[in-house]
Amino acid sequence: MKNKIEIYTDGGSRGNPGPSAAGFTVDGVGYGKFLGVNTNNFAEYTAVILALKKVIEISDSKSKQIDIDLKSDSLLLINQLNGKFKVKALNLKPLFNNVCELRKEFKLVKFTHVYREKNKEADEQVNIVLDKQMGR
Repeated sequence: MKNKIEIYTDGGSRGNPGPSAAGFTVDGVGYGKFLGVNTNNFAEYTAVILALKKVIEISDSKSKQIDIDLKSDSLLLINQLNGKFKVKALNLKPLFNNVCELRKEFKLVKFTHVYREKNKEADEQVNIVLDKQMGR
């Protein structure tokens, strides 16, 4: 297992709320999960949680030695996770707290905003899941 891992995350819903999914890549390997009917912000947070849990799962109990560089195109998410914005939505507070607990499992977790063009692979995972769920 590498000591530095790059994660890209995205969440999306078709309608807000609507059918939603989380997508992420861990060092270029894509993953996605259907989340039922939820908001876009719920899906964004869930993508981060799933990605961090995936790294813990594949790290062979060595997560404390890993630096995570997590990137997302959600400016709200990144600003909340970096402490620049407060989490006001009641449904997001438990998700925010979950991320805060998960980040303790790593040596370092850095949250970085990227533009959508740089987040295509994670976005693609979201759309694959939603298309499949909607029979497309």
